[in-house]
Amino acid sequence: MSAAEFDPDRGQVRSIDDLETLYPWRDGMERKVTPAITSEQARYVEESPFVVVATVGPDGVDCSPRGDPPGFVRIVDDRTLMLPDRRGNNRVDTLRNIVVDGRIALLFFVPGIGVTLRVNGAARLLTCPALRQTFAMDDKVPTSVIEVGVTEVYTQCPKALVRSDLWNAEHRTHDDIPTVGQVMAGIVVSFDAETYDADYPDHMARTIY
Repeated sequence: MSAAEFDPDRGQVRSIDDLETLYPWRDGMERKVTPAITSEQARYVEESPFVVVATVGPDGVDCSPRGDPPGFVRIVDDRTLMLPDRRGNNRVDTLRNIVVDGRIALLFFVPGIGVTLRVNGAARLLTCPALRQTFAMDDKVPTSVIEVGVTEVYTQCPKALVRSDLWNAEHRTHDDIPTVGQVMAGIVVSFDAETYDADYPDHMARTIY
């Protein structure tokens, strides 16, 4: 069936032609995509304290949050970014994927700004001691550094953040959201949620870097 014959009442998109019938290409969309980081795009990277990292590997895809003071993602040149791998849960899903596949996508957020910046590329893990030392925080050196070879960069319109009202702190009350301890208690038999939650602030302070 051609794109012109696509019937959305079938209830499922089965081809790229079907998809492009539902979401027609708008002239000029390609103009926002660059193969390298422009000076204007660089400002989003420099001001961002938070980035979502997506990778892909043999066991599927992974999406991981990364955060540090603004500027923690280093612009080496207009086609190269570096970010430290700080301490986490030690599952290293992102790092496993990078070693096996290398494809990576970054989504940069700047607090209070609706526009986000998307960067696609290929990643590798670097462990040079001198390089890692340049990313030290509180005298703690990251175990590795993720280097991203940039292939595509473009801004994402603010509609999602506007619709979600993400930056409006007045709308954020979460007293009824389960703690991590409570979540674990629902998974693990006889898990001591109260002790876990009480001890976590101290654990965070000791292991943040």
